[in-house]
Amino acid sequence: MTATLSLKNDISEFQRLAHAIDDFGSGHCLTKSIVHDTTLALEEIFSNIINYAYDDEKVHRITCQIYVENDQLHLEVTDDGRPFNPLNMPPPDIHAPLENRCIGGLGIHIVKRLMDALEYRRVENKNILTLKLTLSGANPL
Repeated sequence: MTATLSLKNDISEFQRLAHAIDDFGSGHCLTKSIVHDTTLALEEIFSNIINYAYDDEKVHRITCQIYVENDQLHLEVTDDGRPFNPLNMPPPDIHAPLENRCIGGLGIHIVKRLMDALEYRRVENKNILTLKLTLSGANPL
């Protein structure tokens, strides 16, 4: 079973996404921990797209597909924003004093820690980010 959502680039749409993750989790007997980690990761990705991907105020569509394949949860997020590969982001220096830290990057760092694998590709002017989590043992934060 695949859950597919088409969301507007509006933060209020995250509520629909969170409900879809809950429903998917219930339907696939996912643990509360996996549902929580998945929701947190997608919230970060979704909010980054809304806040940084677009140069205009137009309505854009963000598609999220959620499915299980070979004991792995797949979360595929597609947007038509400017090209951005989060895998190229350097890890933040979380040990530096706050006043010396660069702004940004912590959310992507958290997503990388929550998920087992991330894959990025750019196809037909669209960013496609796939997050994968092995269901037999999710990574702890």
